[in-house]
Amino acid sequence: MEERMELIGSDISDLENLIKELDQPKFRAKQLFSWLYNKKVDKIKEMTNLSKELRAKLEKKTRIERLKLIKSQESSDGTVKYLFGLSDGNKIESVYMPYRDGRRSICISTQVGCGMGCNFCATGLHGLSRNLTAGEIVNQILTVEDITGEEISNVVFMGMGEPLANYDRVLKAIRLINSEQGMNIGMRRITLSTCGLIPQIESLAQEKLQLTLAISLHAANNKLRSQMMPINAKYPVEELIPACKRYTELTGRRITFEYAIVDGLNDSYAHARELAKLLRGMLAHVNLIPINEVEGIDYTRPQRRSINLFKEELDKLNIPATIRVERGGDIDAACGQLQGKEDR
Repeated sequence: MEERMELIGSDISDLENLIKELDQPKFRAKQLFSWLYNKKVDKIKEMTNLSKELRAKLEKKTRIERLKLIKSQESSDGTVKYLFGLSDGNKIESVYMPYRDGRRSICISTQVGCGMGCNFCATGLHGLSRNLTAGEIVNQILTVEDITGEEISNVVFMGMGEPLANYDRVLKAIRLINSEQGMNIGMRRITLSTCGLIPQIESLAQEKLQLTLAISLHAANNKLRSQMMPINAKYPVEELIPACKRYTELTGRRITFEYAIVDGLNDSYAHARELAKLLRGMLAHVNLIPINEVEGIDYTRPQRRSINLFKEELDKLNIPATIRVERGGDIDAACGQLQGKEDR
């Protein structure tokens, strides 16, 4: 029996090809797109402006499936972490973060596991299994909206995996999320994080999207950054920063540099001054992230006073910086803690 096509993850072009195959008028593709991503129905029978004949054909040839919820955990701060099962038995995690100002943010995954091997991050402990499809990426938002009854306003590509290592599918997902005829989440409400894959950063710059690019930097020199992030051996600081400058010039968008601050490793005045020198003159902002505890990883977070002093040093040197507000640390849902495991 022929496997039915999963509709979530299909863009207008995909749906036009499907509609043509079903010998239906082209405009039906836009109607179908709207049902999937704007009205967000998960049953073809609810697509009432499609003919009964077309709905019958779609029922036979296609399917719409939300992700399977395996487990959820709620933090004392309202953050909720979801463990989802995929159709092949793999598991991923997504994190829902409601805010008092009305924002409803979601941190989504782009891969099962991660192959980058950053030594402060739980996701990479077990390596990379596979890339997610565009549908599996988008479906995290749709499934969480179904569960919570809330509409997501902000999307953060900072979950499991390296988004730019799954470039084409992530870009397709971003366009589906942003489409005015679909989910209509503004590009400036989308943040994409990368450990610094230069060719993909260059390609993304050419797209001139108005999203927020976040670079996981964590150290301002090659020796220390390579210790924390193996990818630095391939794309060292002296090549990464010029690529980031070209990105800001092409897009006009400020880059956020993420800096996971570790006690006794990268938290001194000298480190702050080195970071300031590296970023001086750039359209940049530093996001200081107190390192989160991960079983099997030896790093510890500095005292709050040390973090504040680091930020004050950056302020003196005219480098805009904030200390990230922590969410979900008590349920292993904070930065660097996602693993996609059920037994935690």
